[in-house]
Amino acid sequence: MKSVNEELLRERWRKIRSITLLGIFVNIFLMTAKIFFGILIKSSALIADGFHSLSDLATDFLVLVGTRVSNRPPDDAHPYGHKRFETLATQMMGFILIVVGFGFIWKASTAIYRGEENFPGGMMLVVASISVVAKEIIFFLTRKVSRETQSTALYANAWHHRSDSLSSLAVLIGGAASLLGWGYADQVATVVVGLMIIGVAAKILYEGLIEITEHSADKESIEKITKILSEEQDVLDWHALRTRRIGGELFVDLHLLVDPEMSVRDSHVICEKVETRIEKELKKPVNVLIHIEPYLTSPTDPNS
Repeated sequence: MKSVNEELLRERWRKIRSITLLGIFVNIFLMTAKIFFGILIKSSALIADGFHSLSDLATDFLVLVGTRVSNRPPDDAHPYGHKRFETLATQMMGFILIVVGFGFIWKASTAIYRGEENFPGGMMLVVASISVVAKEIIFFLTRKVSRETQSTALYANAWHHRSDSLSSLAVLIGGAASLLGWGYADQVATVVVGLMIIGVAAKILYEGLIEITEHSADKESIEKITKILSEEQDVLDWHALRTRRIGGELFVDLHLLVDPEMSVRDSHVICEKVETRIEKELKKPVNVLIHIEPYLTSPTDPNS
């Protein structure tokens, strides 16, 4: 019989895979359209935006591989599972975003320095508008699923979709301004978007660093766990509650104090009951480890 945790992990992977595959199809379409029409109307900005969509496509595959590997069961070499692979994928995407952001700024700045003006025409507005709408829809859908699955890699990918949307918006604004006669509008807007992308990347890298350092669970999750423990009548006391996040999974370990006359079998039943409640009420993949101790009248060292 499959455990609640195994079912949650399988459902988590199904959601991540579905939204990422949708993103792949959208990115293939947008990349093709941008590069084709960019070459057709001689718009370097639209061609660059097409390669940005190509980088989105690469990170989509990175998410699929990273999250798939992270969902593998524990083995002898990785007794705590493979969740760090998802964190690694997240960090890689953060670095990719930084490179993309600096690339935009460098290209646009050098074009301005060289006095290169650009007047690509109305087709640029059509393609950029379609890209902005499509990528914003994918951004909101991906971010929603990333929050449901607690996937840092998917959250990072959602912001990569947003960065593509912003770069298309820069192309759109630049194209509109160029129609009004300003030849540097595209480049200026691109610099602004590049800075925004770098800011998003820094946020993603910071959150990944927090996870690598094994930061504790959020306040709401800890409150739910303590509430469960306080409601269990057979749990006379508890201490040494520790939590840490690894990928999309939460690891919890704690000490439960029970009646010293209680049998091992009954103590085990209490452990299973507490574990099941924590898994169900947190509604996320949870790995719970409980140490049973006898409840004594003398004080217990909270650090034991």
